[in-house]
Amino acid sequence: MWAHCYRMTGSAADADDAVQETFARALERPPRDLERPWWPWLVHVATNLCRDVLRRRRRRSYVGVWLPTPVDTGARLGEGPGEPAEPAAGERRYEWLESLSYAFLIALEQLTPAQRAVLLLRDALDYSTADVAGALDMSEANVRTTLHRARRAMADYDDSRCPPSPALREQTRTLLERFLGGVAAGDVGAIEALLAEGVTAVNDGGGHYAAARVPVRGRRRVARFQVRLRRPEPPRLALCELNGLPAVVGQFASHRPHLAPRFALILLPDPRGCIAALHTIVSPEKLAAIAQL
Repeated sequence: MWAHCYRMTGSAADADDAVQETFARALERPPRDLERPWWPWLVHVATNLCRDVLRRRRRRSYVGVWLPTPVDTGARLGEGPGEPAEPAAGERRYEWLESLSYAFLIALEQLTPAQRAVLLLRDALDYSTADVAGALDMSEANVRTTLHRARRAMADYDDSRCPPSPALREQTRTLLERFLGGVAAGDVGAIEALLAEGVTAVNDGGGHYAAARVPVRGRRRVARFQVRLRRPEPPRLALCELNGLPAVVGQFASHRPHLAPRFALILLPDPRGCIAALHTIVSPEKLAAIAQL
């Protein structure tokens, strides 16, 4: 249930609240027929709570660019795979771990709340059209139309998708190590050589710490930007698995006003093995569930 709410909202805190409220309602106002399985009823309640969360988020202003909350999907690299057991798949488009991936969650942000709910129930949880209609109080015709529009909006993601796999994990880890080496050396050329032509760097500080409020685009600009972000004091770094792929969590020993004491760095490779996107999260709320170093 939590994983579904997290996919719906992209926020660990909002998923916590939605699950808690779902089960509070189950205790206070349970379904009429207690002999039937509870899962469809719980999904119905949780999904609609998450749709309300998404509507409220779109009405609020956010300082800078909003990014999903990173979540730890495995043990520290080198200590075991940490990939959860996956439920049996039918004709779903997106497997369990891919639908938790950062690239997938970012692609979902362009969908309306209804499109997001339909796509996740149909293409990630493998619900039938009739079951989706029942869960969302929609007609089956409306479900089919909404799904068609959602899939069309996800076309760019589908064209360049890189589902998590052992090979992609190894490639991502290698890119991370080379990227961090280039940043530590201040070598703009070495960083630029790792980047895709249309690379984008996004920082999410949530208004708490200094962070770029608009995306930085282009190989040369992104490489220079990353070098300018270096501090005299090197951070303590740890490789971990966030949202299905290797990522880096960093922490500084000293605290300076307006500068984030912690960060998570998530890079997304493209099919050619270059870095297509760099996401740096320094918002303290979004790092709360990631262990201190």
